[in-house]
Amino acid sequence: MTNIRTETPEDWEAVRQVHLAAFGGREDESRLAERIRGSSGFIPELSVVAEANGAIEGHMLISKAELVDGHVAEETLVLAPIGVRPESQGRGVGGELIREGLRRAKAFGYRLIFLIGHPSYYPRFGFKPAADSGIVLMQFDVPDDVFMVLELAEGELARLAATRKERYGELKYPQTFFG
Repeated sequence: MTNIRTETPEDWEAVRQVHLAAFGGREDESRLAERIRGSSGFIPELSVVAEANGAIEGHMLISKAELVDGHVAEETLVLAPIGVRPESQGRGVGGELIREGLRRAKAFGYRLIFLIGHPSYYPRFGFKPAADSGIVLMQFDVPDDVFMVLELAEGELARLAATRKERYGELKYPQTFFG
């Protein structure tokens, strides 16, 4: 039985090990989690772990970013990083983490959440290409189909399109994502 819960400082080393294992020893994701925890964009309740038999199997973090329209910026959310130990992958652990994170973000009143991720995995949770909604990402050079958005509040993308001053809105990840 997997328990999905809020990460605590006591989990940090185990979470670091999860990300190292999930990403073949690369430290990018574990370092990103550390930087986010130390930033103003960190929301402790949106850093979630999956635990089974006393061991951390997975971790997912949602933090603050900005959606910019001309000279106006509003707070939004981004999902990253997410990692699951290789031996626990394919068992729904990542899906449980994502669903719980989305539920919590919606309960906090957030309206949109963005991510850069695999185009065949994230649509099952309701994510769709952000470019289809007139939102661009200039900070990372990624294909349109991997930059995705999910409405946590129905009609939010239509509301943004109706009030947009510029032709496109732009998602801006905080400096935390760039080391």
